[in-house]
Amino acid sequence: MAVRIRLKKMGRKARPFFRLCAVDSRAPRDGKVIEELGYYDPMVRDTDARAILKGERIAYWLGVGAQPTEKAGVLIKKYGTEGTHLEQQKAALERLKTRRAPLVSPEPVAQAEPVATAEAPAPAEKTPEEAPASEAAPAEETSEEKASESSES
Repeated sequence: MAVRIRLKKMGRKARPFFRLCAVDSRAPRDGKVIEELGYYDPMVRDTDARAILKGERIAYWLGVGAQPTEKAGVLIKKYGTEGTHLEQQKAALERLKTRRAPLVSPEPVAQAEPVATAEAPAPAEKTPEEAPASEAAPAEETSEEKASESSES
């Protein structure tokens, strides 16, 4: 069986995505693969962050005689184990991580209490013991605090 290292097209219309795979040379382009060796996303803006490859596995398949296609050969030459663009790739991946970090807010957003309307019934009156505890308690209680409150009552 002749093994080729080639790209398997995935994604959707106008949004291509490729996986770099070791495949039997007689198999169709998007058919059954022997092993997935990485991926290539041409829609990523930073050119050096487009390909992520498993260098050790690619070196193994090349060592046992697998032949890469032209495009796969270019990706392996740039981003493989001894690639020419590895430093640029690391820098590009770091830039992507720093851009995505602000999307996660460090503090949870406090939710506003619903406003009582004339149609909705008014909330039940709190007993004098519950009122100070609920006003002084933080928005989120840990399980230990809940357990200590229930044991005191």
